[in-house]
Amino acid sequence: MKKNGILNSHISEVLSKLGHTDTIVIADCGLPIPEETIRIDLALEIGTPSFMKTLQVILADMAVEKVTLADEIKEKNPVVLNQVSNLVDGIPMEYLSHEDLKSLTKKAKAVIRTGEATPYANIILHAGVIF
Repeated sequence: MKKNGILNSHISEVLSKLGHTDTIVIADCGLPIPEETIRIDLALEIGTPSFMKTLQVILADMAVEKVTLADEIKEKNPVVLNQVSNLVDGIPMEYLSHEDLKSLTKKAKAVIRTGEATPYANIILHAGVIF
């Protein structure tokens, strides 16, 4: 049994296979996930696990060089945006329309679905390198 780090075997596997610039998505419970994209469903009930807790755990185990958020989060969910900004301090952030973000989920190695039920709580993490 693993002693620490991410215990979810599906997430651990996806992270171990990422190469530079590959992407994963952490999503709220409402984001549509394309059939062709791996879905790792963590949602247990509304709010559990939260988007922020999931993001925090993933960031502790993944080299991230950039994050992408929906532009709509600025107006519709400034609380989560502020929390994300504090958590990814120093990592470049880019914004695009929610529709464009949804389109990019098709290219992601996986979408991790949380129980989050606040608007636009979705993020694309772009893998960096550790050297």
